Amino acid sequence: MRAAAVWLSLALLAQPAAAQFESREAIALQNQILQMRQELEQLRARGTGSAIAAPTPRGGGGGGGGNEMVGQLLDRVTAMEEETRRLRGRVDELDNRNRRLAADLQKLSEDMEFRLNQREGAATPPTRPPAVAAGQTQRPVPPTAPVVAPVVGPGAAPANAAPRTPERALLDGQAALGRRDFTAAEAAAREALAARAGAQQANAQLLLGDALNGRRDFGNAAIAYNEAYTRARTSPRAPDALIGLAGAFQGLGNKREACDTLGDLRTNHPGITPAQQARADALRARAQCR
Repeated sequence: MRAAAVWLSLALLAQPAAAQFESREAIALQNQILQMRQELEQLRARGTGSAIAAPTPRGGGGGGGGNEMVGQLLDRVTAMEEETRRLRGRVDELDNRNRRLAADLQKLSEDMEFRLNQREGAATPPTRPPAVAAGQTQRPVPPTAPVVAPVVGPGAAPANAAPRTPERALLDGQAALGRRDFTAAEAAAREALAARAGAQQANAQLLLGDALNGRRDFGNAAIAYNEAYTRARTSPRAPDALIGLAGAFQGLGNKREACDTLGDLRTNHPGITPAQQARADALRARAQCR
């Protein structure tokens, strides 16, 4: 993503230079047109003065040459005016394209900054308890009162209950997701992630993405889906992660990124299941992918 932003920044830096080059050409042509118009006016003035001073010879050699020169100058002026109009149109087109690219870059930069901040916030280690000052004694914790981290949200286990295994948490989270209880599904996914069970990390990230997507938190859902795909690029769930990521991009209004993600799905995972294909086709239709 950062490489794409750098490439887009370089492309934007190249656009004003091209527009400036076109503007210099237009100014040079405009100066030539003004100079030729002055020459044309001088020729016309000379032609008028000659007609008053003396009649035009019947041989017609000088008058015909003057008319021919005037005609050539007029043709050149007309051609240069057309070229000036073309260059002005090109400059306007480059200016409009530059503004569009600047807006796209700004939006992409804000999206990337938001996602990086979210990821850094999720990766922040828990705060350690304050150290005991010198000369003070720490009271021992009674063995009969273990500290259990409370889980907030509907469908969460009671505080005094034994913690669930990651597999049990994922099953409960999928059940909550089926009931559209996205808060409980998110809590179960985070519980499974906190257990750091390597075999279930990708499934937990997928469940987290589905829960956040259901809550319309598309930015964090995209991060969860991307993390799931990074952890399991070759697993059967990898297409689900890409489809979820494309759906999150669609929810954010980034149709181009959604279509690019679906293109990666088609290229890297051609043998997806009919259900996955149906979801991908529906997303392509909504994003109007070509």
